[in-house]
Amino acid sequence: MAKFVIAGKADCPFYAKAELLAEYLQKNLPDFRIFKITQHPDVWEEWLKGVCEKNKWNHKRSPIIWREMIDRGGKGLLLGGYNEFLEYAQLYYGVTSRMTTQMMMIIAQENLETHIEKELEKEAMKDLISPLQVWITSAASPASCNLIPILMSGEVFGKNTEISLTLFDQQKVENYLKAMVMEIEDMASQILLRISYCTKIEEAFQQAQVIIVLDESTEREVTSLENCLRSKVSLCRLYAYHMEKNAHESVKVIVGGKSFVNLKTILLMQYAPSIADNIIAVAMGVEGQARATIAKKLKTAASCIKDVIIWGNISGTNYVDLRKAKVYGYDSAIWGPPNRPDFSRPVLSLIFDSEWIQKEFVMTLKNLTATGKQFGGILAAHSITTTLKYWYHGSPPGEIVSLGVLSKGEFGIPEGIVFSMPVKFENGTWVVLTDLEDIEISGKIMNNMTSDLFQEKLVALGNNITFQPYKSESQVIKKLENEPSPTSYENMEEQMERSNEIIFEDTGDKDSMFYDLFPDEENEPIFSDESEDKFDAYL
Repeated sequence: MAKFVIAGKADCPFYAKAELLAEYLQKNLPDFRIFKITQHPDVWEEWLKGVCEKNKWNHKRSPIIWREMIDRGGKGLLLGGYNEFLEYAQLYYGVTSRMTTQMMMIIAQENLETHIEKELEKEAMKDLISPLQVWITSAASPASCNLIPILMSGEVFGKNTEISLTLFDQQKVENYLKAMVMEIEDMASQILLRISYCTKIEEAFQQAQVIIVLDESTEREVTSLENCLRSKVSLCRLYAYHMEKNAHESVKVIVGGKSFVNLKTILLMQYAPSIADNIIAVAMGVEGQARATIAKKLKTAASCIKDVIIWGNISGTNYVDLRKAKVYGYDSAIWGPPNRPDFSRPVLSLIFDSEWIQKEFVMTLKNLTATGKQFGGILAAHSITTTLKYWYHGSPPGEIVSLGVLSKGEFGIPEGIVFSMPVKFENGTWVVLTDLEDIEISGKIMNNMTSDLFQEKLVALGNNITFQPYKSESQVIKKLENEPSPTSYENMEEQMERSNEIIFEDTGDKDSMFYDLFPDEENEPIFSDESEDKFDAYL
């Protein structure tokens, strides 16, 4: 059996002549087989160079013809170009070619047109079977390890959506990423088409359609909260640049974790404005903690609690709103009809202990979110994948979902900050539920939540030197009461000046965004103030 490979430029007339001669031999000789390769003229030289280097041949023209040693193994035997192939056919088979030059040129042009058509068909087929390109940052983190099996289950993007997954992290964890790749391959997921890793930032997010941004490693020493905040700028600027440069134009970016989630989201939006509308922050982790805490109080399952709203800073000062919260299938004196599984009762009507709501409930959530306790890899992974599932397939009808999005003035929230608020997912996007009734937020609570978000951004960008947590008037008075009593009216004035410094950062400008941001404060229920614990949460 003689097998010959004939390769050449698609528009080469000598390739056309060799091709027809080889087809004649294959048709008339039972043991003669050919395999044809055409390359576009623009890539021919590079392709030829690669083939010759691989086989240690010396050939620089089109076509190139070699015999595959299929009967003996080993590399192919180079025959040469058209002239060498013609001599071989004459010597061994007594056959030659009498094709005219004009006919050679016509066939060469037809070959080029056919080659281009085939390449276009290949690209079209690739689009039909192209997998969803998913990237995970900080892929060596525990959250990533819990996230990947859920993504591979088909529950997030769909059972029929194939995935190409890329794990992105630092060079120092490359060996760990290699081990992860091997382990993921061993899962033999039906929807996983490809798995790879990347440690080079310049190659990050190539053709990415979904990017999951997890908390970065904190092994390096961080000396202050301000340094923590400023470190986010360089990282987010780098990520955002390569997202805009390398990712798909419709890429979806989802930011999850427990450290400065709102800040990282707004920075990515600022440095990647072309995709800003497709960047969101996950709030379902905090929402899940609130639902679980209520469920324990009511002695029911957390899945029976719905429509808890998280307002504000997801990983900082937030407001857990139970005014729309409902419990389904609750064992009490009032039961809904058997054929009405959607029957529910307001949570606040079933918790008669208002002191528990205002104190124990608030403190429980504060301890959980402020220090990151109970917010490990499992909860982060579940929150991210559930949010992604809703983004692609829509949230359950009538259900309220909390999500960190860029404020456009909804609910009286200042524009230009990423703020957790109630939304619903539909048709591949989200809609802020501005039509909800009786969910107005008092100015006092709003100021408390927004002040930390503004200050995080200002400190991170270097506009403020230090972070000044919001202090209400009642907190200032309490601080003054603990200080020695003044001995004169002048001392009292000095002390009040010091208290003002606690509330306001002196910008020297009465038009500053903080000038009228802090009205009198009263005690409010269901409010979590995490500002003093930000640094602990980061560490």
